[in-house]
Amino acid sequence: MKNINQFFSKTEQQAILEAIKAAEKDTSGEIRVHLENHCKGDALNRAIHWFGRLKMNKTAAHNGVILYLAVKDRKVAVWGDQGINKQVPENFWQDVLQDLLLSFRDEAYSQGVITAIRAIGLKLKELFPYQSDDKDELSNDISYGS
Repeated sequence: MKNINQFFSKTEQQAILEAIKAAEKDTSGEIRVHLENHCKGDALNRAIHWFGRLKMNKTAAHNGVILYLAVKDRKVAVWGDQGINKQVPENFWQDVLQDLLLSFRDEAYSQGVITAIRAIGLKLKELFPYQSDDKDELSNDISYGS
């Protein structure tokens, strides 16, 4: 793979963006997918780093969630801001991560990400249902690091 933004095909990228859009349609929550090639150290710490760098901690309800993938190092993490973290069941993020890893073992990378987005979206809808004055506070684009 020459370039990190070619990890997913154009069709897969579009399907991921559509999944984010559909998940966010019913909630004030925000979901981002971030990819980079390498992760030095712990993937969760790196996800938290990118969470801040992408200004995901600036949402009004603190209900943003990042799916972090270091593709060449085969590391993944899911991180939710304090607003959602206070409300999800204790092992919710671990369950999302386990489902993601199961898909990845079968090399169904985009499907795993889409399934994770849907699960997160359902939880966000339950905890932070859409209100008429909700705005899409963050870009839905897939972001890429080094």
